Amino acid sequence: MRQVRLRHCAISLIAACIALPVAAKEPFTPRDFFDIEVAADLDISRDGNRVVFVRRSADVMSDRYRSSLWVVPHAGGEPRPLGDSGAYESFPRWSPDGRKILFLSNRNESLQLFVRWVDTGQEAQLTSGSEVPMGAMWSPDGSQIVFGMTVPDEVEPFAKMPAKPEGADWGKAPNTIQRLIYRRDGEGYLEEAHTQIFVLPAEGGTPRQLTRGSKDHEGPYDWNPDGTSVLFSANLGGADGEDPDYDPVESEVHEIRISDGKITTLTSRDGPDVGPGFSPDGKRIAYIGFDDRKQGFQTTQLYIMERDGSRPRSLTATLDRDIDSWTWSADGRGLYVQYDDHGDTKLAFLTLDGKLETLASGIGDLSASRPYGGGRFSVARDGRFALMLTGPSHPADIAVGKRGSKELRRLTRLNDDLFAARTLGEVEEIRYPSSFDGREIQGWIVTPPGFDPAKKYPLLLEIHGGPFANYGPRFSSEMQAYANAGYVVLYTNPRGSTSYGEEFGNLIHHAYPGNDYDDLMSGVDALIARGYIDPKRLYVTGGSGGGVLTAWIIGKTDRFRAAVSAKPVINWTSFVLTADNPMFFSGYWFGAVPWEQNAAYWARSPLSLVGNVKTPTMVLTGESDYRTPMSESEQYYVALKMQKVDAALVRIPEASHGMEGRPSQLVGKIVHILKWFETH
Repeated sequence: MRQVRLRHCAISLIAACIALPVAAKEPFTPRDFFDIEVAADLDISRDGNRVVFVRRSADVMSDRYRSSLWVVPHAGGEPRPLGDSGAYESFPRWSPDGRKILFLSNRNESLQLFVRWVDTGQEAQLTSGSEVPMGAMWSPDGSQIVFGMTVPDEVEPFAKMPAKPEGADWGKAPNTIQRLIYRRDGEGYLEEAHTQIFVLPAEGGTPRQLTRGSKDHEGPYDWNPDGTSVLFSANLGGADGEDPDYDPVESEVHEIRISDGKITTLTSRDGPDVGPGFSPDGKRIAYIGFDDRKQGFQTTQLYIMERDGSRPRSLTATLDRDIDSWTWSADGRGLYVQYDDHGDTKLAFLTLDGKLETLASGIGDLSASRPYGGGRFSVARDGRFALMLTGPSHPADIAVGKRGSKELRRLTRLNDDLFAARTLGEVEEIRYPSSFDGREIQGWIVTPPGFDPAKKYPLLLEIHGGPFANYGPRFSSEMQAYANAGYVVLYTNPRGSTSYGEEFGNLIHHAYPGNDYDDLMSGVDALIARGYIDPKRLYVTGGSGGGVLTAWIIGKTDRFRAAVSAKPVINWTSFVLTADNPMFFSGYWFGAVPWEQNAAYWARSPLSLVGNVKTPTMVLTGESDYRTPMSESEQYYVALKMQKVDAALVRIPEASHGMEGRPSQLVGKIVHILKWFETH
């Protein structure tokens, strides 16, 4: 933990302290990314008195993320670390009696479950092996733990190689792939394995496997209050045994009996039913999902049903916002829910008749790089809660409150020591009409430190990915680095962004990229009209969906001086056939496979406009990106060079789509973007 200690001046012969000059603040730069800390997860004890949280930082020497467990009293006070193992630790969960904390740690190389006795500090390792236990949860009486873990399938090799002579040094055997989804971003090429459910005595021992077969039995898991069964969500293929790879959003709520592993399926609709949980009395089950209409964006609603699966009904049909996460209140009379609204992540209490009471806003994600939504909250029995709080000037910290009180208290200030010595740009909201249809678009402006509206500044348009996602007034290390480099930064939520309802999100259904281009250009024009933007120094960048729109923009206009298209889709046909979820992208974003709608795929591909591009363009992608594979960027780079457009291709080694597997990956991305714009 970084600390700044001020020494009191000693009483001198002149009985006075000499005032020292205050050190000038320095610009916030990509090097500072290594010094940012975030609260990455949390859990409040059942009695509400303590909050355990994950404190995540980066190690500049090893280029790895560090993650340790800390505890802070709900009433406030100094946060304290739990132990000093030096290992990467995460996913802390209080036991029902508040005496122990379950967590994951890699102190013995692989991530495994450990338990820590809070009063004595003693710890015990509960699991071992090469696979990571996922979604671990205490039973109501604290005697057992349920979790999921990957188990290899028993698969014979497609073909057997002949026996090699003794002492021969042959190459690796061929790898035969027969699944539709054979690789996944962040995981790489998939083994023949599936997630199975295990239970384990809380004092340790041998985990007992409850499920088997070639289907994933995924969490989160939830115990029946009597401890006899567990809820989970999965696509088990139904009676016809359909391969889940071909139905990418489908899942049902299932209940598995602990005694013998018998599974009962409780839902049956077409669409995802996920995150199930029993009410405190065990009489109802809540879950989230939607009726699948094969739309690009579909609002996730919160449902409840009776214990046997009967009478399913939505509690949020009139809210028109995605429910990200939820938990029952202790008395079962309502539920705490988290959702995004106009770029802000909120916590609210929802009664069983659908009445909504907002409790907090400004919930933040564990990533400090870009201003996306996300985050986590946790609620105690008495209605006290803890959440991850962010704002334009700080990444996620721990804050607490209580239903019935409007007070929200921030308990941690993990980056005050860093930001006390760094300049940060001011963040301002902007709303403007789209030139396409006059629809109001929301965005935010980040101005450089020392901003003077009488001067002229270069403008950097930064476009979010998704495309079904949202930016908001949340801390962003990337935006701050751009602003500190002298740019006025504009980031917006064009049509298709989430947090504005299903109608707004589906304005780009089977029409992306499209009129979101007009929304973005209208934002640029709105800032130029303010008088402090130099219209001859306009720059544009974005990642993933933002990379698509960046390439689309420079195919339609040459008003930008330079562009960086990060991890883009350039050719929708090749993307669908090489990305890690082909059935979803073809079925939901186009409604047909490429060979059935070749013209539609081509018309929406930035590659179709490459003949118009004159803008100097950098294309930047991770070499292990399986969401928007490197081949997309390579196509675009070669097409640009064939036209003799000033272009560069940046390949970030080992990076997946998020480019945050190692801190230097994110730093490498930003320094290359800044250098490209500086060059032009």
